[in-house]
Amino acid sequence: MKVCKSAIAAMALTATSAFADEAPAVLDRADNGFILMSAMLVLLMSIPGIGLFYGGLARSKNVLSTIEQTLAVFCLAVILWVIIGYSFAFGPTDGALGAFFGGFGTMFLNGITLDSLSGTLSEYTWVIFQGAFCAISACLIIGATPGRIKFSALLLAVGIWIVLSYAPLAHQVWGGGFIDSTFMSYDFAGGTVVHVNAAVCGLTGAYILGRRHDLGRVAMAPHNLGLTYVGACLLWIGWLGFNAGSELVADGVSSLAFINTVLCPATAALTWMSAEWIIFKKPSTLGTASGVLAGLVAITPACAFVGPMGSIVIGFVAALACLWGVHGFKKLTKIDDSMDVFGVHGIGAIVGGILTGVFCDPSLGGTGFKGEWTSIAGQVYGQTVSLLVAIVWSFVVSVIAFKLAKVLVGLRVSTDEESEGLDLASHGERGYNL
Repeated sequence: MKVCKSAIAAMALTATSAFADEAPAVLDRADNGFILMSAMLVLLMSIPGIGLFYGGLARSKNVLSTIEQTLAVFCLAVILWVIIGYSFAFGPTDGALGAFFGGFGTMFLNGITLDSLSGTLSEYTWVIFQGAFCAISACLIIGATPGRIKFSALLLAVGIWIVLSYAPLAHQVWGGGFIDSTFMSYDFAGGTVVHVNAAVCGLTGAYILGRRHDLGRVAMAPHNLGLTYVGACLLWIGWLGFNAGSELVADGVSSLAFINTVLCPATAALTWMSAEWIIFKKPSTLGTASGVLAGLVAITPACAFVGPMGSIVIGFVAALACLWGVHGFKKLTKIDDSMDVFGVHGIGAIVGGILTGVFCDPSLGGTGFKGEWTSIAGQVYGQTVSLLVAIVWSFVVSVIAFKLAKVLVGLRVSTDEESEGLDLASHGERGYNL
């Protein structure tokens, strides 16, 4: 039987001697080393990956503030993770609320020592691997609100979201909680927990914050697509650890996840590039890089459950859907999601999550249905309802988080500060001194 993230997550609930009922497992040095390397790749996705990607998309007067937000949010996320997030996601569960969060038993990593194991891994390895997932999720939110949000408000709102949305949804999906046990949905590496969750938070924050005051009146083209290209490439490399590492052992499933994480974004990049070529008469670097990201997002929930040909189809569909998300969805809603966090991460994850239920069918090259599901229709239903639950959960928490930040510290910088740029107005620095 293959080992998957949800199975190991369940083991994490009984990892320390205080909660173990069975003979302790034995540390596997190969597995432990593999996941430490994978954790390093996932950490690379946040710093410098997403920082450079978003920094290049920002206007020149906001490049440093965007990178600084990424670095600060990353640091905040990993600290909150070890203080309370890990316990809420994978701690010992008791009582009726155990279906929704992991409780307080391992706050401050209480009870975890050098000898503590999670499956065949050191529990410290499991903690930092999952902490890297938490960090990249939090950093994704930044792309929805650059150039106009107060630095203090961003940190406060994202901190609340980490504790009350990210960690509980990680428990519900990977820790044997409500979503996993009720809907039997597949989410191998974070389509629901990471991308939909973060995208809804970003979209909610952008709506509450309001549009940039000069949007539509001045050009707002990315100031340095070279940085964005480098960031996209770092994200793709890091994503291999993100997806393949989620198997938690170096076996055939991790190899399947790896090859799918190459094929799906490659297909999506070519599809997006070709579509732009047809529509706008020129293929763009930004469009190709965006296609890569769309494919990476879409394959994340599916990478261990669909065959390579299925991943190619998912990449094709996801690219077209996210291209619409960047152009059509933004016009439809008129929400100033500045760097299209929902258009790419939200829509890409929704498409990938639903199509996981299609291409996991063994007749289409997949590895089979989950739990009691025996058909594409059943699995797609489970995938869809799980996504809806995550969307509602993240939305409610995000509204609370941004509204509370607005009351406590104020949400938005002044019009003058926005015009000046947050590099100078908020941080007293310039990205470029030419």
